[in-house]
Amino acid sequence: MTFLGWYQVKLFIEHASGVSMDALHVLVGFGIFILAALVLKRTVSDGLPWLATLILEMGNEAYDLYVELWLDAASQLGEAAKDLFLTMALPTLLLLVARTRPAILTPKIGPVIQD
Repeated sequence: MTFLGWYQVKLFIEHASGVSMDALHVLVGFGIFILAALVLKRTVSDGLPWLATLILEMGNEAYDLYVELWLDAASQLGEAAKDLFLTMALPTLLLLVARTRPAILTPKIGPVIQD
């Protein structure tokens, strides 16, 4: 798949799904984070799935900066920063919650009462 091909795939997904690119950044970022945890056999409290998500998103944004040529570079960089924030927001939140308050992510298990 060429660089231009990846751009076309992204546009196709946006238009076919009817979901905005911003919302796709949130959804795909969270999906990649969970998938990375599964593939790497790590928990979401481990930093490696978060780092893998960040690396993939940075690659995606570098690609966007390479392929898309805006007249206003500041606006393009601002869009890239927004995309990075949207992609990493949920993975970062889940990582922080899993590390600092893991009890709210798991059910409380009490004594088992048998008849």
